[in-house]
Amino acid sequence: MKALGIISFENNNCYVSGITDTRPINSVSFLGRYRIIDFMISNFTNSGISNIDVFIKSKPRSVIQHINRTNYNINSKKGNILILYGEQEITNKIYNTDIASYNANMQFIEEANVPYVVIGPSHFIYTIDYNKVLETHRANNNDITLIYHNSENAKEEFIGCDTIEFGKNQRVKNIVDNHGKYKNRAISLESYIMSKSLFIDLCKKANEVSSIFWFKDIIKDSLDELNVYGYQHKGFCACINSINAYYNASMELRNYENAKTLFNKKWPIHTMTNDSCPTLYKNEGSAVGSIIGNGCIIEGQVINSIIGRNVVVKKGAIVKNSIILPSALINKNCYLENVIVDRYAVVTHVKQLKGSKENPIYVKRGDRI
Repeated sequence: MKALGIISFENNNCYVSGITDTRPINSVSFLGRYRIIDFMISNFTNSGISNIDVFIKSKPRSVIQHINRTNYNINSKKGNILILYGEQEITNKIYNTDIASYNANMQFIEEANVPYVVIGPSHFIYTIDYNKVLETHRANNNDITLIYHNSENAKEEFIGCDTIEFGKNQRVKNIVDNHGKYKNRAISLESYIMSKSLFIDLCKKANEVSSIFWFKDIIKDSLDELNVYGYQHKGFCACINSINAYYNASMELRNYENAKTLFNKKWPIHTMTNDSCPTLYKNEGSAVGSIIGNGCIIEGQVINSIIGRNVVVKKGAIVKNSIILPSALINKNCYLENVIVDRYAVVTHVKQLKGSKENPIYVKRGDRI
């Protein structure tokens, strides 16, 4: 596919409290194995896009480490992944927009010898074949093709995301925020296909209109001038823009039927490999309804939870409806329910942590409680 893939970063309304204090959303561990950015990069590489620009908003270290250690099935002779960061000093976070970052790195975009640009967000989780989207884009002679997902639970999901209002023949008529007022809504996945020349023109135009414009703002501002049409995505989709969204998306994928709509052997999700040993269940250790990463030692009970790599759950401990990120330790006789434990944290002195599905407790990275 002759296109430049651009991984955009999240806007200022996205904040996964606690977890994003030390890293951006796109490098957060997901399902005990992946990072959130793996899904979008895999969509690009599986679609034959071999030149990818990854834009980082802040705290780039974890993203750089992960991407540099991951083989996304890119032939280095034909393509590469560039990690781009706005090097100009930002005096206020409202100016740290994707448009500002695109314009700061415009040289790399202009040098890409491809006719199209495909933009995918770093904080959404879904799979899609961009070849099919491009076919529709060409056949209908669209200026911009915007990918959307129909949600039947928009009162509770995708809060803060953009919703699409359509006119005739799926032409985008308006883009508005989702405040949870309506149940059924077409959710913008903030993914677009357009010509590279149009993308460059829109970046320049946005900079002239407002210094705090995001790319989605200039699209909305140009709806009367451009032919912007929707392309429907089907299957599992989640926007990780809050701690609740992260928790709910993770828990939803414990269900095999839901997971089948995201994972497909013919569409692999590439991630960093790990050669640690299989998980060891010792003594009375058990796991039910859970996703367990490799390298773990389970001596207690794990129920309906997600356990990352190299986690230790000691004898007598019970982990229920919780997410334990890699290399954490749950010590003897501790009870965790509806809890998110970050990497390298140790739960030992507090014997019971009990949150709720609506408000899970978060234990910060490297903490000892």
